[in-house]
Amino acid sequence: MYGQTLKQLRTVFGYSAKDMSKELDLSASYLSEIENGKKTPSLQILESYARVFNMKLSTIVLLTEEQDKLSEEGKGKIFVRQMMLKTLAKYGEV
Repeated sequence: MYGQTLKQLRTVFGYSAKDMSKELDLSASYLSEIENGKKTPSLQILESYARVFNMKLSTIVLLTEEQDKLSEEGKGKIFVRQMMLKTLAKYGEV
């Protein structure tokens, strides 16, 4: 599920929900629905997230896939945080 990963990325990059909704040109309520798993983001929205975070869309997909897999084992949040920090460090963001 993309919502949790996108919310964690938003937090890591220091965006408030209000600021992110403006960056993505989405309503705050729609952003909330995405982040809470009530709506699935379109490819266009995922591409917009990738642009805002200055990362490849494939990185977002990988983080989401790994988080979903490990969430089933109760380890999803820890893994994604570690992967995000590694990814951000690789791009010189941290």
